[in-house]
Amino acid sequence: MKKNLLVFLLLLSVAGTSSYAQTFRAGAALRVITPNPLLPVSGGIGTPKAAQEKKGDLFVRALVLENGGNRVAIVGIDNLGWPSALGNRSRALIKGIAPENILIGATHTHSGPDAYGFPDQTGKSLADLNYLDWCVKQVAEAVNEAVAKLEPASLKVAMGEAKGKIAYNYYAPELYDPRCGVLQALATSGSRKGQTIATLVNYAVHPEVIGAGRGILSPDLCGPLYDRIEKQVGGMALFMNGAQGGMVTADTRREAGTEANTWEECIRIGELLADEALRLVKDAEVLPNPAVYCTARKIEFPIESDIMKYILKNSPLKYDMTTTDRAVTQLNLLNIGPAQILTIPGEALPNIGYYVKRHMPTKYPFLFGLTNDAFGYMLTKVDYNSFKRYDYVSRTSLGEMTGELYMEQALKLVKESPKPEEAALTKK
Repeated sequence: MKKNLLVFLLLLSVAGTSSYAQTFRAGAALRVITPNPLLPVSGGIGTPKAAQEKKGDLFVRALVLENGGNRVAIVGIDNLGWPSALGNRSRALIKGIAPENILIGATHTHSGPDAYGFPDQTGKSLADLNYLDWCVKQVAEAVNEAVAKLEPASLKVAMGEAKGKIAYNYYAPELYDPRCGVLQALATSGSRKGQTIATLVNYAVHPEVIGAGRGILSPDLCGPLYDRIEKQVGGMALFMNGAQGGMVTADTRREAGTEANTWEECIRIGELLADEALRLVKDAEVLPNPAVYCTARKIEFPIESDIMKYILKNSPLKYDMTTTDRAVTQLNLLNIGPAQILTIPGEALPNIGYYVKRHMPTKYPFLFGLTNDAFGYMLTKVDYNSFKRYDYVSRTSLGEMTGELYMEQALKLVKESPKPEEAALTKK
């Protein structure tokens, strides 16, 4: 009897181990969204500038992760921002994932078509709505393909300082976060065993080496980053921005106060960031079956800025607003193994990013900036309109309380959610 019981327990253990090893799955897919013919590019409020050439393609890149019945999609789009007015239309076309579990973020390149529908002084928008409609479908197609390509996988998680001349703060050179977070999914079965499915890089920087005023449509530094990672380790590369507001920008500084605003500089910075991300993740230990958790909640921000109120009210995209004075958006929290991810619906200043990360219960705090919405700059109330240097970021913020409300709601979500799992890691 005891012998039969031991055999039964052994078989149960083997079966459990087999199931355990197959639970975590990952899939990735992309779509090119470079307009043909080229469209004018937008670096923010104002009239888009005509584009005569392109440097690299614009992409939608989707990574889907699942475990234990929990499935999430992380989507990166090469654009200045991607409002929920567009994202929600894609969510309605995506199969097999709860809409609130789909995170859609923008890389923040300043060399892509207008996706906000910025209205001019007469209320007219120059955004190409047919192009945006097409992009909505490309987002959905990329995610649906990634779902179809889900396969057994393991995960590597890393975070550390990205070294070298990558970013700095234009307002205060040392006030930026040099940490780079990396998630890398690896196939674990069949002929693809050990191959990279996707590498996600999370780093705070404005991809504005080229900018909007030179007649060039481009993913900016993100394009060379994708190419470098995919050439080095295979799979699909994905970039998610961080707390890069006011003004954490690409470090193109040269002697005598000049800057190198060229495609060659995009290549240098993009490849350097890619190399640093791969250096950080190379020797990271492997999670054979990381847990996946996702939660979301709606939050509201009062709109105090006349400029922002005018944009949201008059854009043809029809933003989600409870009244003309309050904007509504989605806040997400993800636990992927030992990593915790919070979304930011705009450009949070670095001190907000530092504060939120410090209160996240993990060694791997990720912030996905400009995700689910892109409501301008997000400042603390003590910085808002407090000194001349912050005049511009204050004017293009929803208002004094945006950053305060974000921190309150984000950290409330952290407290109410389970902690990310401890890294019970195995060697590669």
